[in-house]
Amino acid sequence: MEKYQEIERSIIKKFRKDIWAKFISSIQEYELIKENDKIMVCISGGKDSFLLAKCIQELQRHGKFPFEAHFVCMDPGYHQKNRELIEKNAKLMNIPIEIFESDIFDVVASQEKSPCYLCARMRRGSLYNHAKELGCNKIALGHHMNDVIETTLLSMFYGSEIKTMMPKLHSDNFEGIELIRPLYQVREEDIAAWVKFNELEFLNCACKFTEETNTIDEEKSKRKEMKKLVRELKKQNNQVDYNIFKALDNVNLDCVLGTKKNHEYESFLKHYDD
Repeated sequence: MEKYQEIERSIIKKFRKDIWAKFISSIQEYELIKENDKIMVCISGGKDSFLLAKCIQELQRHGKFPFEAHFVCMDPGYHQKNRELIEKNAKLMNIPIEIFESDIFDVVASQEKSPCYLCARMRRGSLYNHAKELGCNKIALGHHMNDVIETTLLSMFYGSEIKTMMPKLHSDNFEGIELIRPLYQVREEDIAAWVKFNELEFLNCACKFTEETNTIDEEKSKRKEMKKLVRELKKQNNQVDYNIFKALDNVNLDCVLGTKKNHEYESFLKHYDD
């Protein structure tokens, strides 16, 4: 059996409950993939996006309806060793990856203020433009449950509002393109276990700018803070991460002070005497 076949088998056998079933659950519950969709699967080089690619491949082979998938990696100016690792993993895992290049890292390096914010914005724009060129109607990203939980906590602690990372959303600037997150219900610890089981090595952070300037991305620093917080809370309640995640699907509007819809705020007082 080839290595890529062992990797595929591990997803649907050993990690069936923790990864495959939750991937399928996200697809079905949030209606992420439909018949004849044309999806651009974004591969950053990390463990999450490569797992996403393999899950999408498995769904293409064993799913109930046909859809297209393009496995795309944008090279914003990676160091050669990082580019080679991405290509090596794509070959090892039998993923027909398409790499397109940009000069985003070089542009960002010339900016003194908010380089990470600018980089993220430019990367997003490049991906949407490429999806449009390919004729794709959806872009799939590898965000998982822990990303959702951390985003929620960051919004509460640093943004004074309750909001989260959604399983799918329509693009405001690219009509007809939808962003989807098929690993939405998969825990990061289970992805890490899958990586360890298959003895794989992926990029952790390939940002050339932060490597060369020794800069710490403030958002990533805050996310690490949230990760640490959740780990500490789980020592007292092992289900705390799931409970935070589930709470976002169980908001009791009778017991909140105010809500916001389309940027319009509404206080509980509006309907208090009804």
